[in-house]
Amino acid sequence: MGTILAQTILDSAATLLQDTGYARWLAPEMLGYLNEGQREAVLVKPSAYVVVGPLVTVAGTKQTLPDDAIALIDVTRNMGTDGATPGRVIRAIGRQLLDNINPNWHAATASATTKHFVHNALVPKVWYAYPPQPAADRGQVEVAYSASPPDVAAAGDPITLDDAYAPALGYYVLYRAYNRDAEYAGNAQEAARYYSLFMGLLGAKKAGEAEANPAQATAPRDPMNPGSDK
Repeated sequence: MGTILAQTILDSAATLLQDTGYARWLAPEMLGYLNEGQREAVLVKPSAYVVVGPLVTVAGTKQTLPDDAIALIDVTRNMGTDGATPGRVIRAIGRQLLDNINPNWHAATASATTKHFVHNALVPKVWYAYPPQPAADRGQVEVAYSASPPDVAAAGDPITLDDAYAPALGYYVLYRAYNRDAEYAGNAQEAARYYSLFMGLLGAKKAGEAEANPAQATAPRDPMNPGSDK
């Protein structure tokens, strides 16, 4: 969660709109635009709001993220049956590789300790655990997933996203404000300009994170033996 108050962003936008009294664009309407901007920011850049914590598994291989999830980012480690005991790391593995090595892996001997996970980005909220989880005494795992950010309830509350997203959210509020009155001369162009600025900031932050990502310096994993304990 950020520390910048939503009111700060809204007041800045209202000043540029020459509507500091919130007469044309009412304050609740503007706060709604900011909350829309938070959700759109996460859709464009999933790492804008990430939840990391234990997940209670279900029996078998197929696992599903919580209701607030948008997409899986990683399954990092086992957390024991209590969800509070860090254990073995969990490695990503491609489905085709695992299928080739063991076509019957969905029916393999169950274990509360997950060794690998399979994920398809086109099915963002579902992932598969290997080996399958047992029917009883199942393990918990630590997952990281992109989630829908909770709305800012009042203008006096801080934004849900990190403070680094405040400028982008300000641009989004201006985009929505101008877009509402797009029939007036120049407003459609202003709306398009501010939306472009919003998307540009998100793209720049995404590129900067990729450049600074320490994982880029590591060698790719080689899960050639998914059933091995090594």
